[in-house]
Amino acid sequence: MPLVAKGLEGIIANSTAISDVLGDIGQLIYAGYDINELAGKVTFEEIIHLLWHGELPNPQQLADLKTKLSTARSLPPEVVAFLKSVPKDAGPMDVIRTGVSMLGLFDHATGENANLERALQITAKIGIIAAYFHRIRQGKDLPPIRTDLGEAAHFLYLINGEVPTKEATDTLDIAYVLHADHGMNASTFSARVTVATLSDMFSAITSAIGTLKGPLHGGANEGVIHMLQEIGSEDRVDSWLEEQFAKKAKIMGIGHRVYKVLDPRAPHLRNMAIKMTDQLGEPKWIRMSERIAEVMREKKHLNANVDFYSATVYYSLGIPTDLFTPIFAISRTAGWTAHVLEQLADNRLYRPLSEYTGPAVGKTVKPIAER
Repeated sequence: MPLVAKGLEGIIANSTAISDVLGDIGQLIYAGYDINELAGKVTFEEIIHLLWHGELPNPQQLADLKTKLSTARSLPPEVVAFLKSVPKDAGPMDVIRTGVSMLGLFDHATGENANLERALQITAKIGIIAAYFHRIRQGKDLPPIRTDLGEAAHFLYLINGEVPTKEATDTLDIAYVLHADHGMNASTFSARVTVATLSDMFSAITSAIGTLKGPLHGGANEGVIHMLQEIGSEDRVDSWLEEQFAKKAKIMGIGHRVYKVLDPRAPHLRNMAIKMTDQLGEPKWIRMSERIAEVMREKKHLNANVDFYSATVYYSLGIPTDLFTPIFAISRTAGWTAHVLEQLADNRLYRPLSEYTGPAVGKTVKPIAER
């Protein structure tokens, strides 16, 4: 009898050289590099090259990639028109999902490197879609695309209409690095399943975005800020948690499906959250977060995950809460596209089995008048 594993837990569905998650010891590896070796030492653009090619770039390769990404940022006019036509209260992830899918209508890549070109186009444009929609829904103008800013700086420039500080840029860049890939997570798996049918890159990434949207995956970081806002003040943390324990409610940003110890990305984001809080002079959010993390460790033996502190980081950067998950999507596109390229390099259609739990065979059909 085949093993039944709901959610495919513990099942190895494929092999990959892109990233590995060692949950029992709290380690995240990108192509042979521990995440602690990368965070703060390399830029997001270097990570894109690493995930796509398996090696960090040399200076010329990095310069070439930055040029290609920056010159691929402009959206087709029809996509901009779409962004202007959608309801202003539409969910940003819904808009990004549809916008990326729409990009496929304007795909003209050909040749042996066509899919790498598609990966570059999507990676360069997904942040523009998110930022432009945010500007449009506010009734603001659309800043012109610039080619002299890196990926993190350009996104902050677009949503705020001004070039960000180095501190803000570095903070978002590290967040991008930490979120770029994470093994065979749900959204990555959905991208690989889609492209394994020999569908296209745009369909695969659209599948991934739709999967990431869910609150059990990418939507958790937005839930953390809503949780902190609901608690309201430091003196309410303990009583609020006791209320949640009594209701057996889930505490957002705590625990992880794979990590049995501390998420290795969390300390980096915690340090950034503390730094940003010190600069902005509003210590309440990080103090509340620290107390929640302390109680959860002591009473539930659970640790904070990447979403727990990334929420405070983004909030401190002045980013609206409903753009938290889009930022996750922007950074994770580097990993999604890498996995799509890897899947296509040695493709096999995914076709798992299922355990049938319906009635035993033997029913007979009665004439409709007798049913």
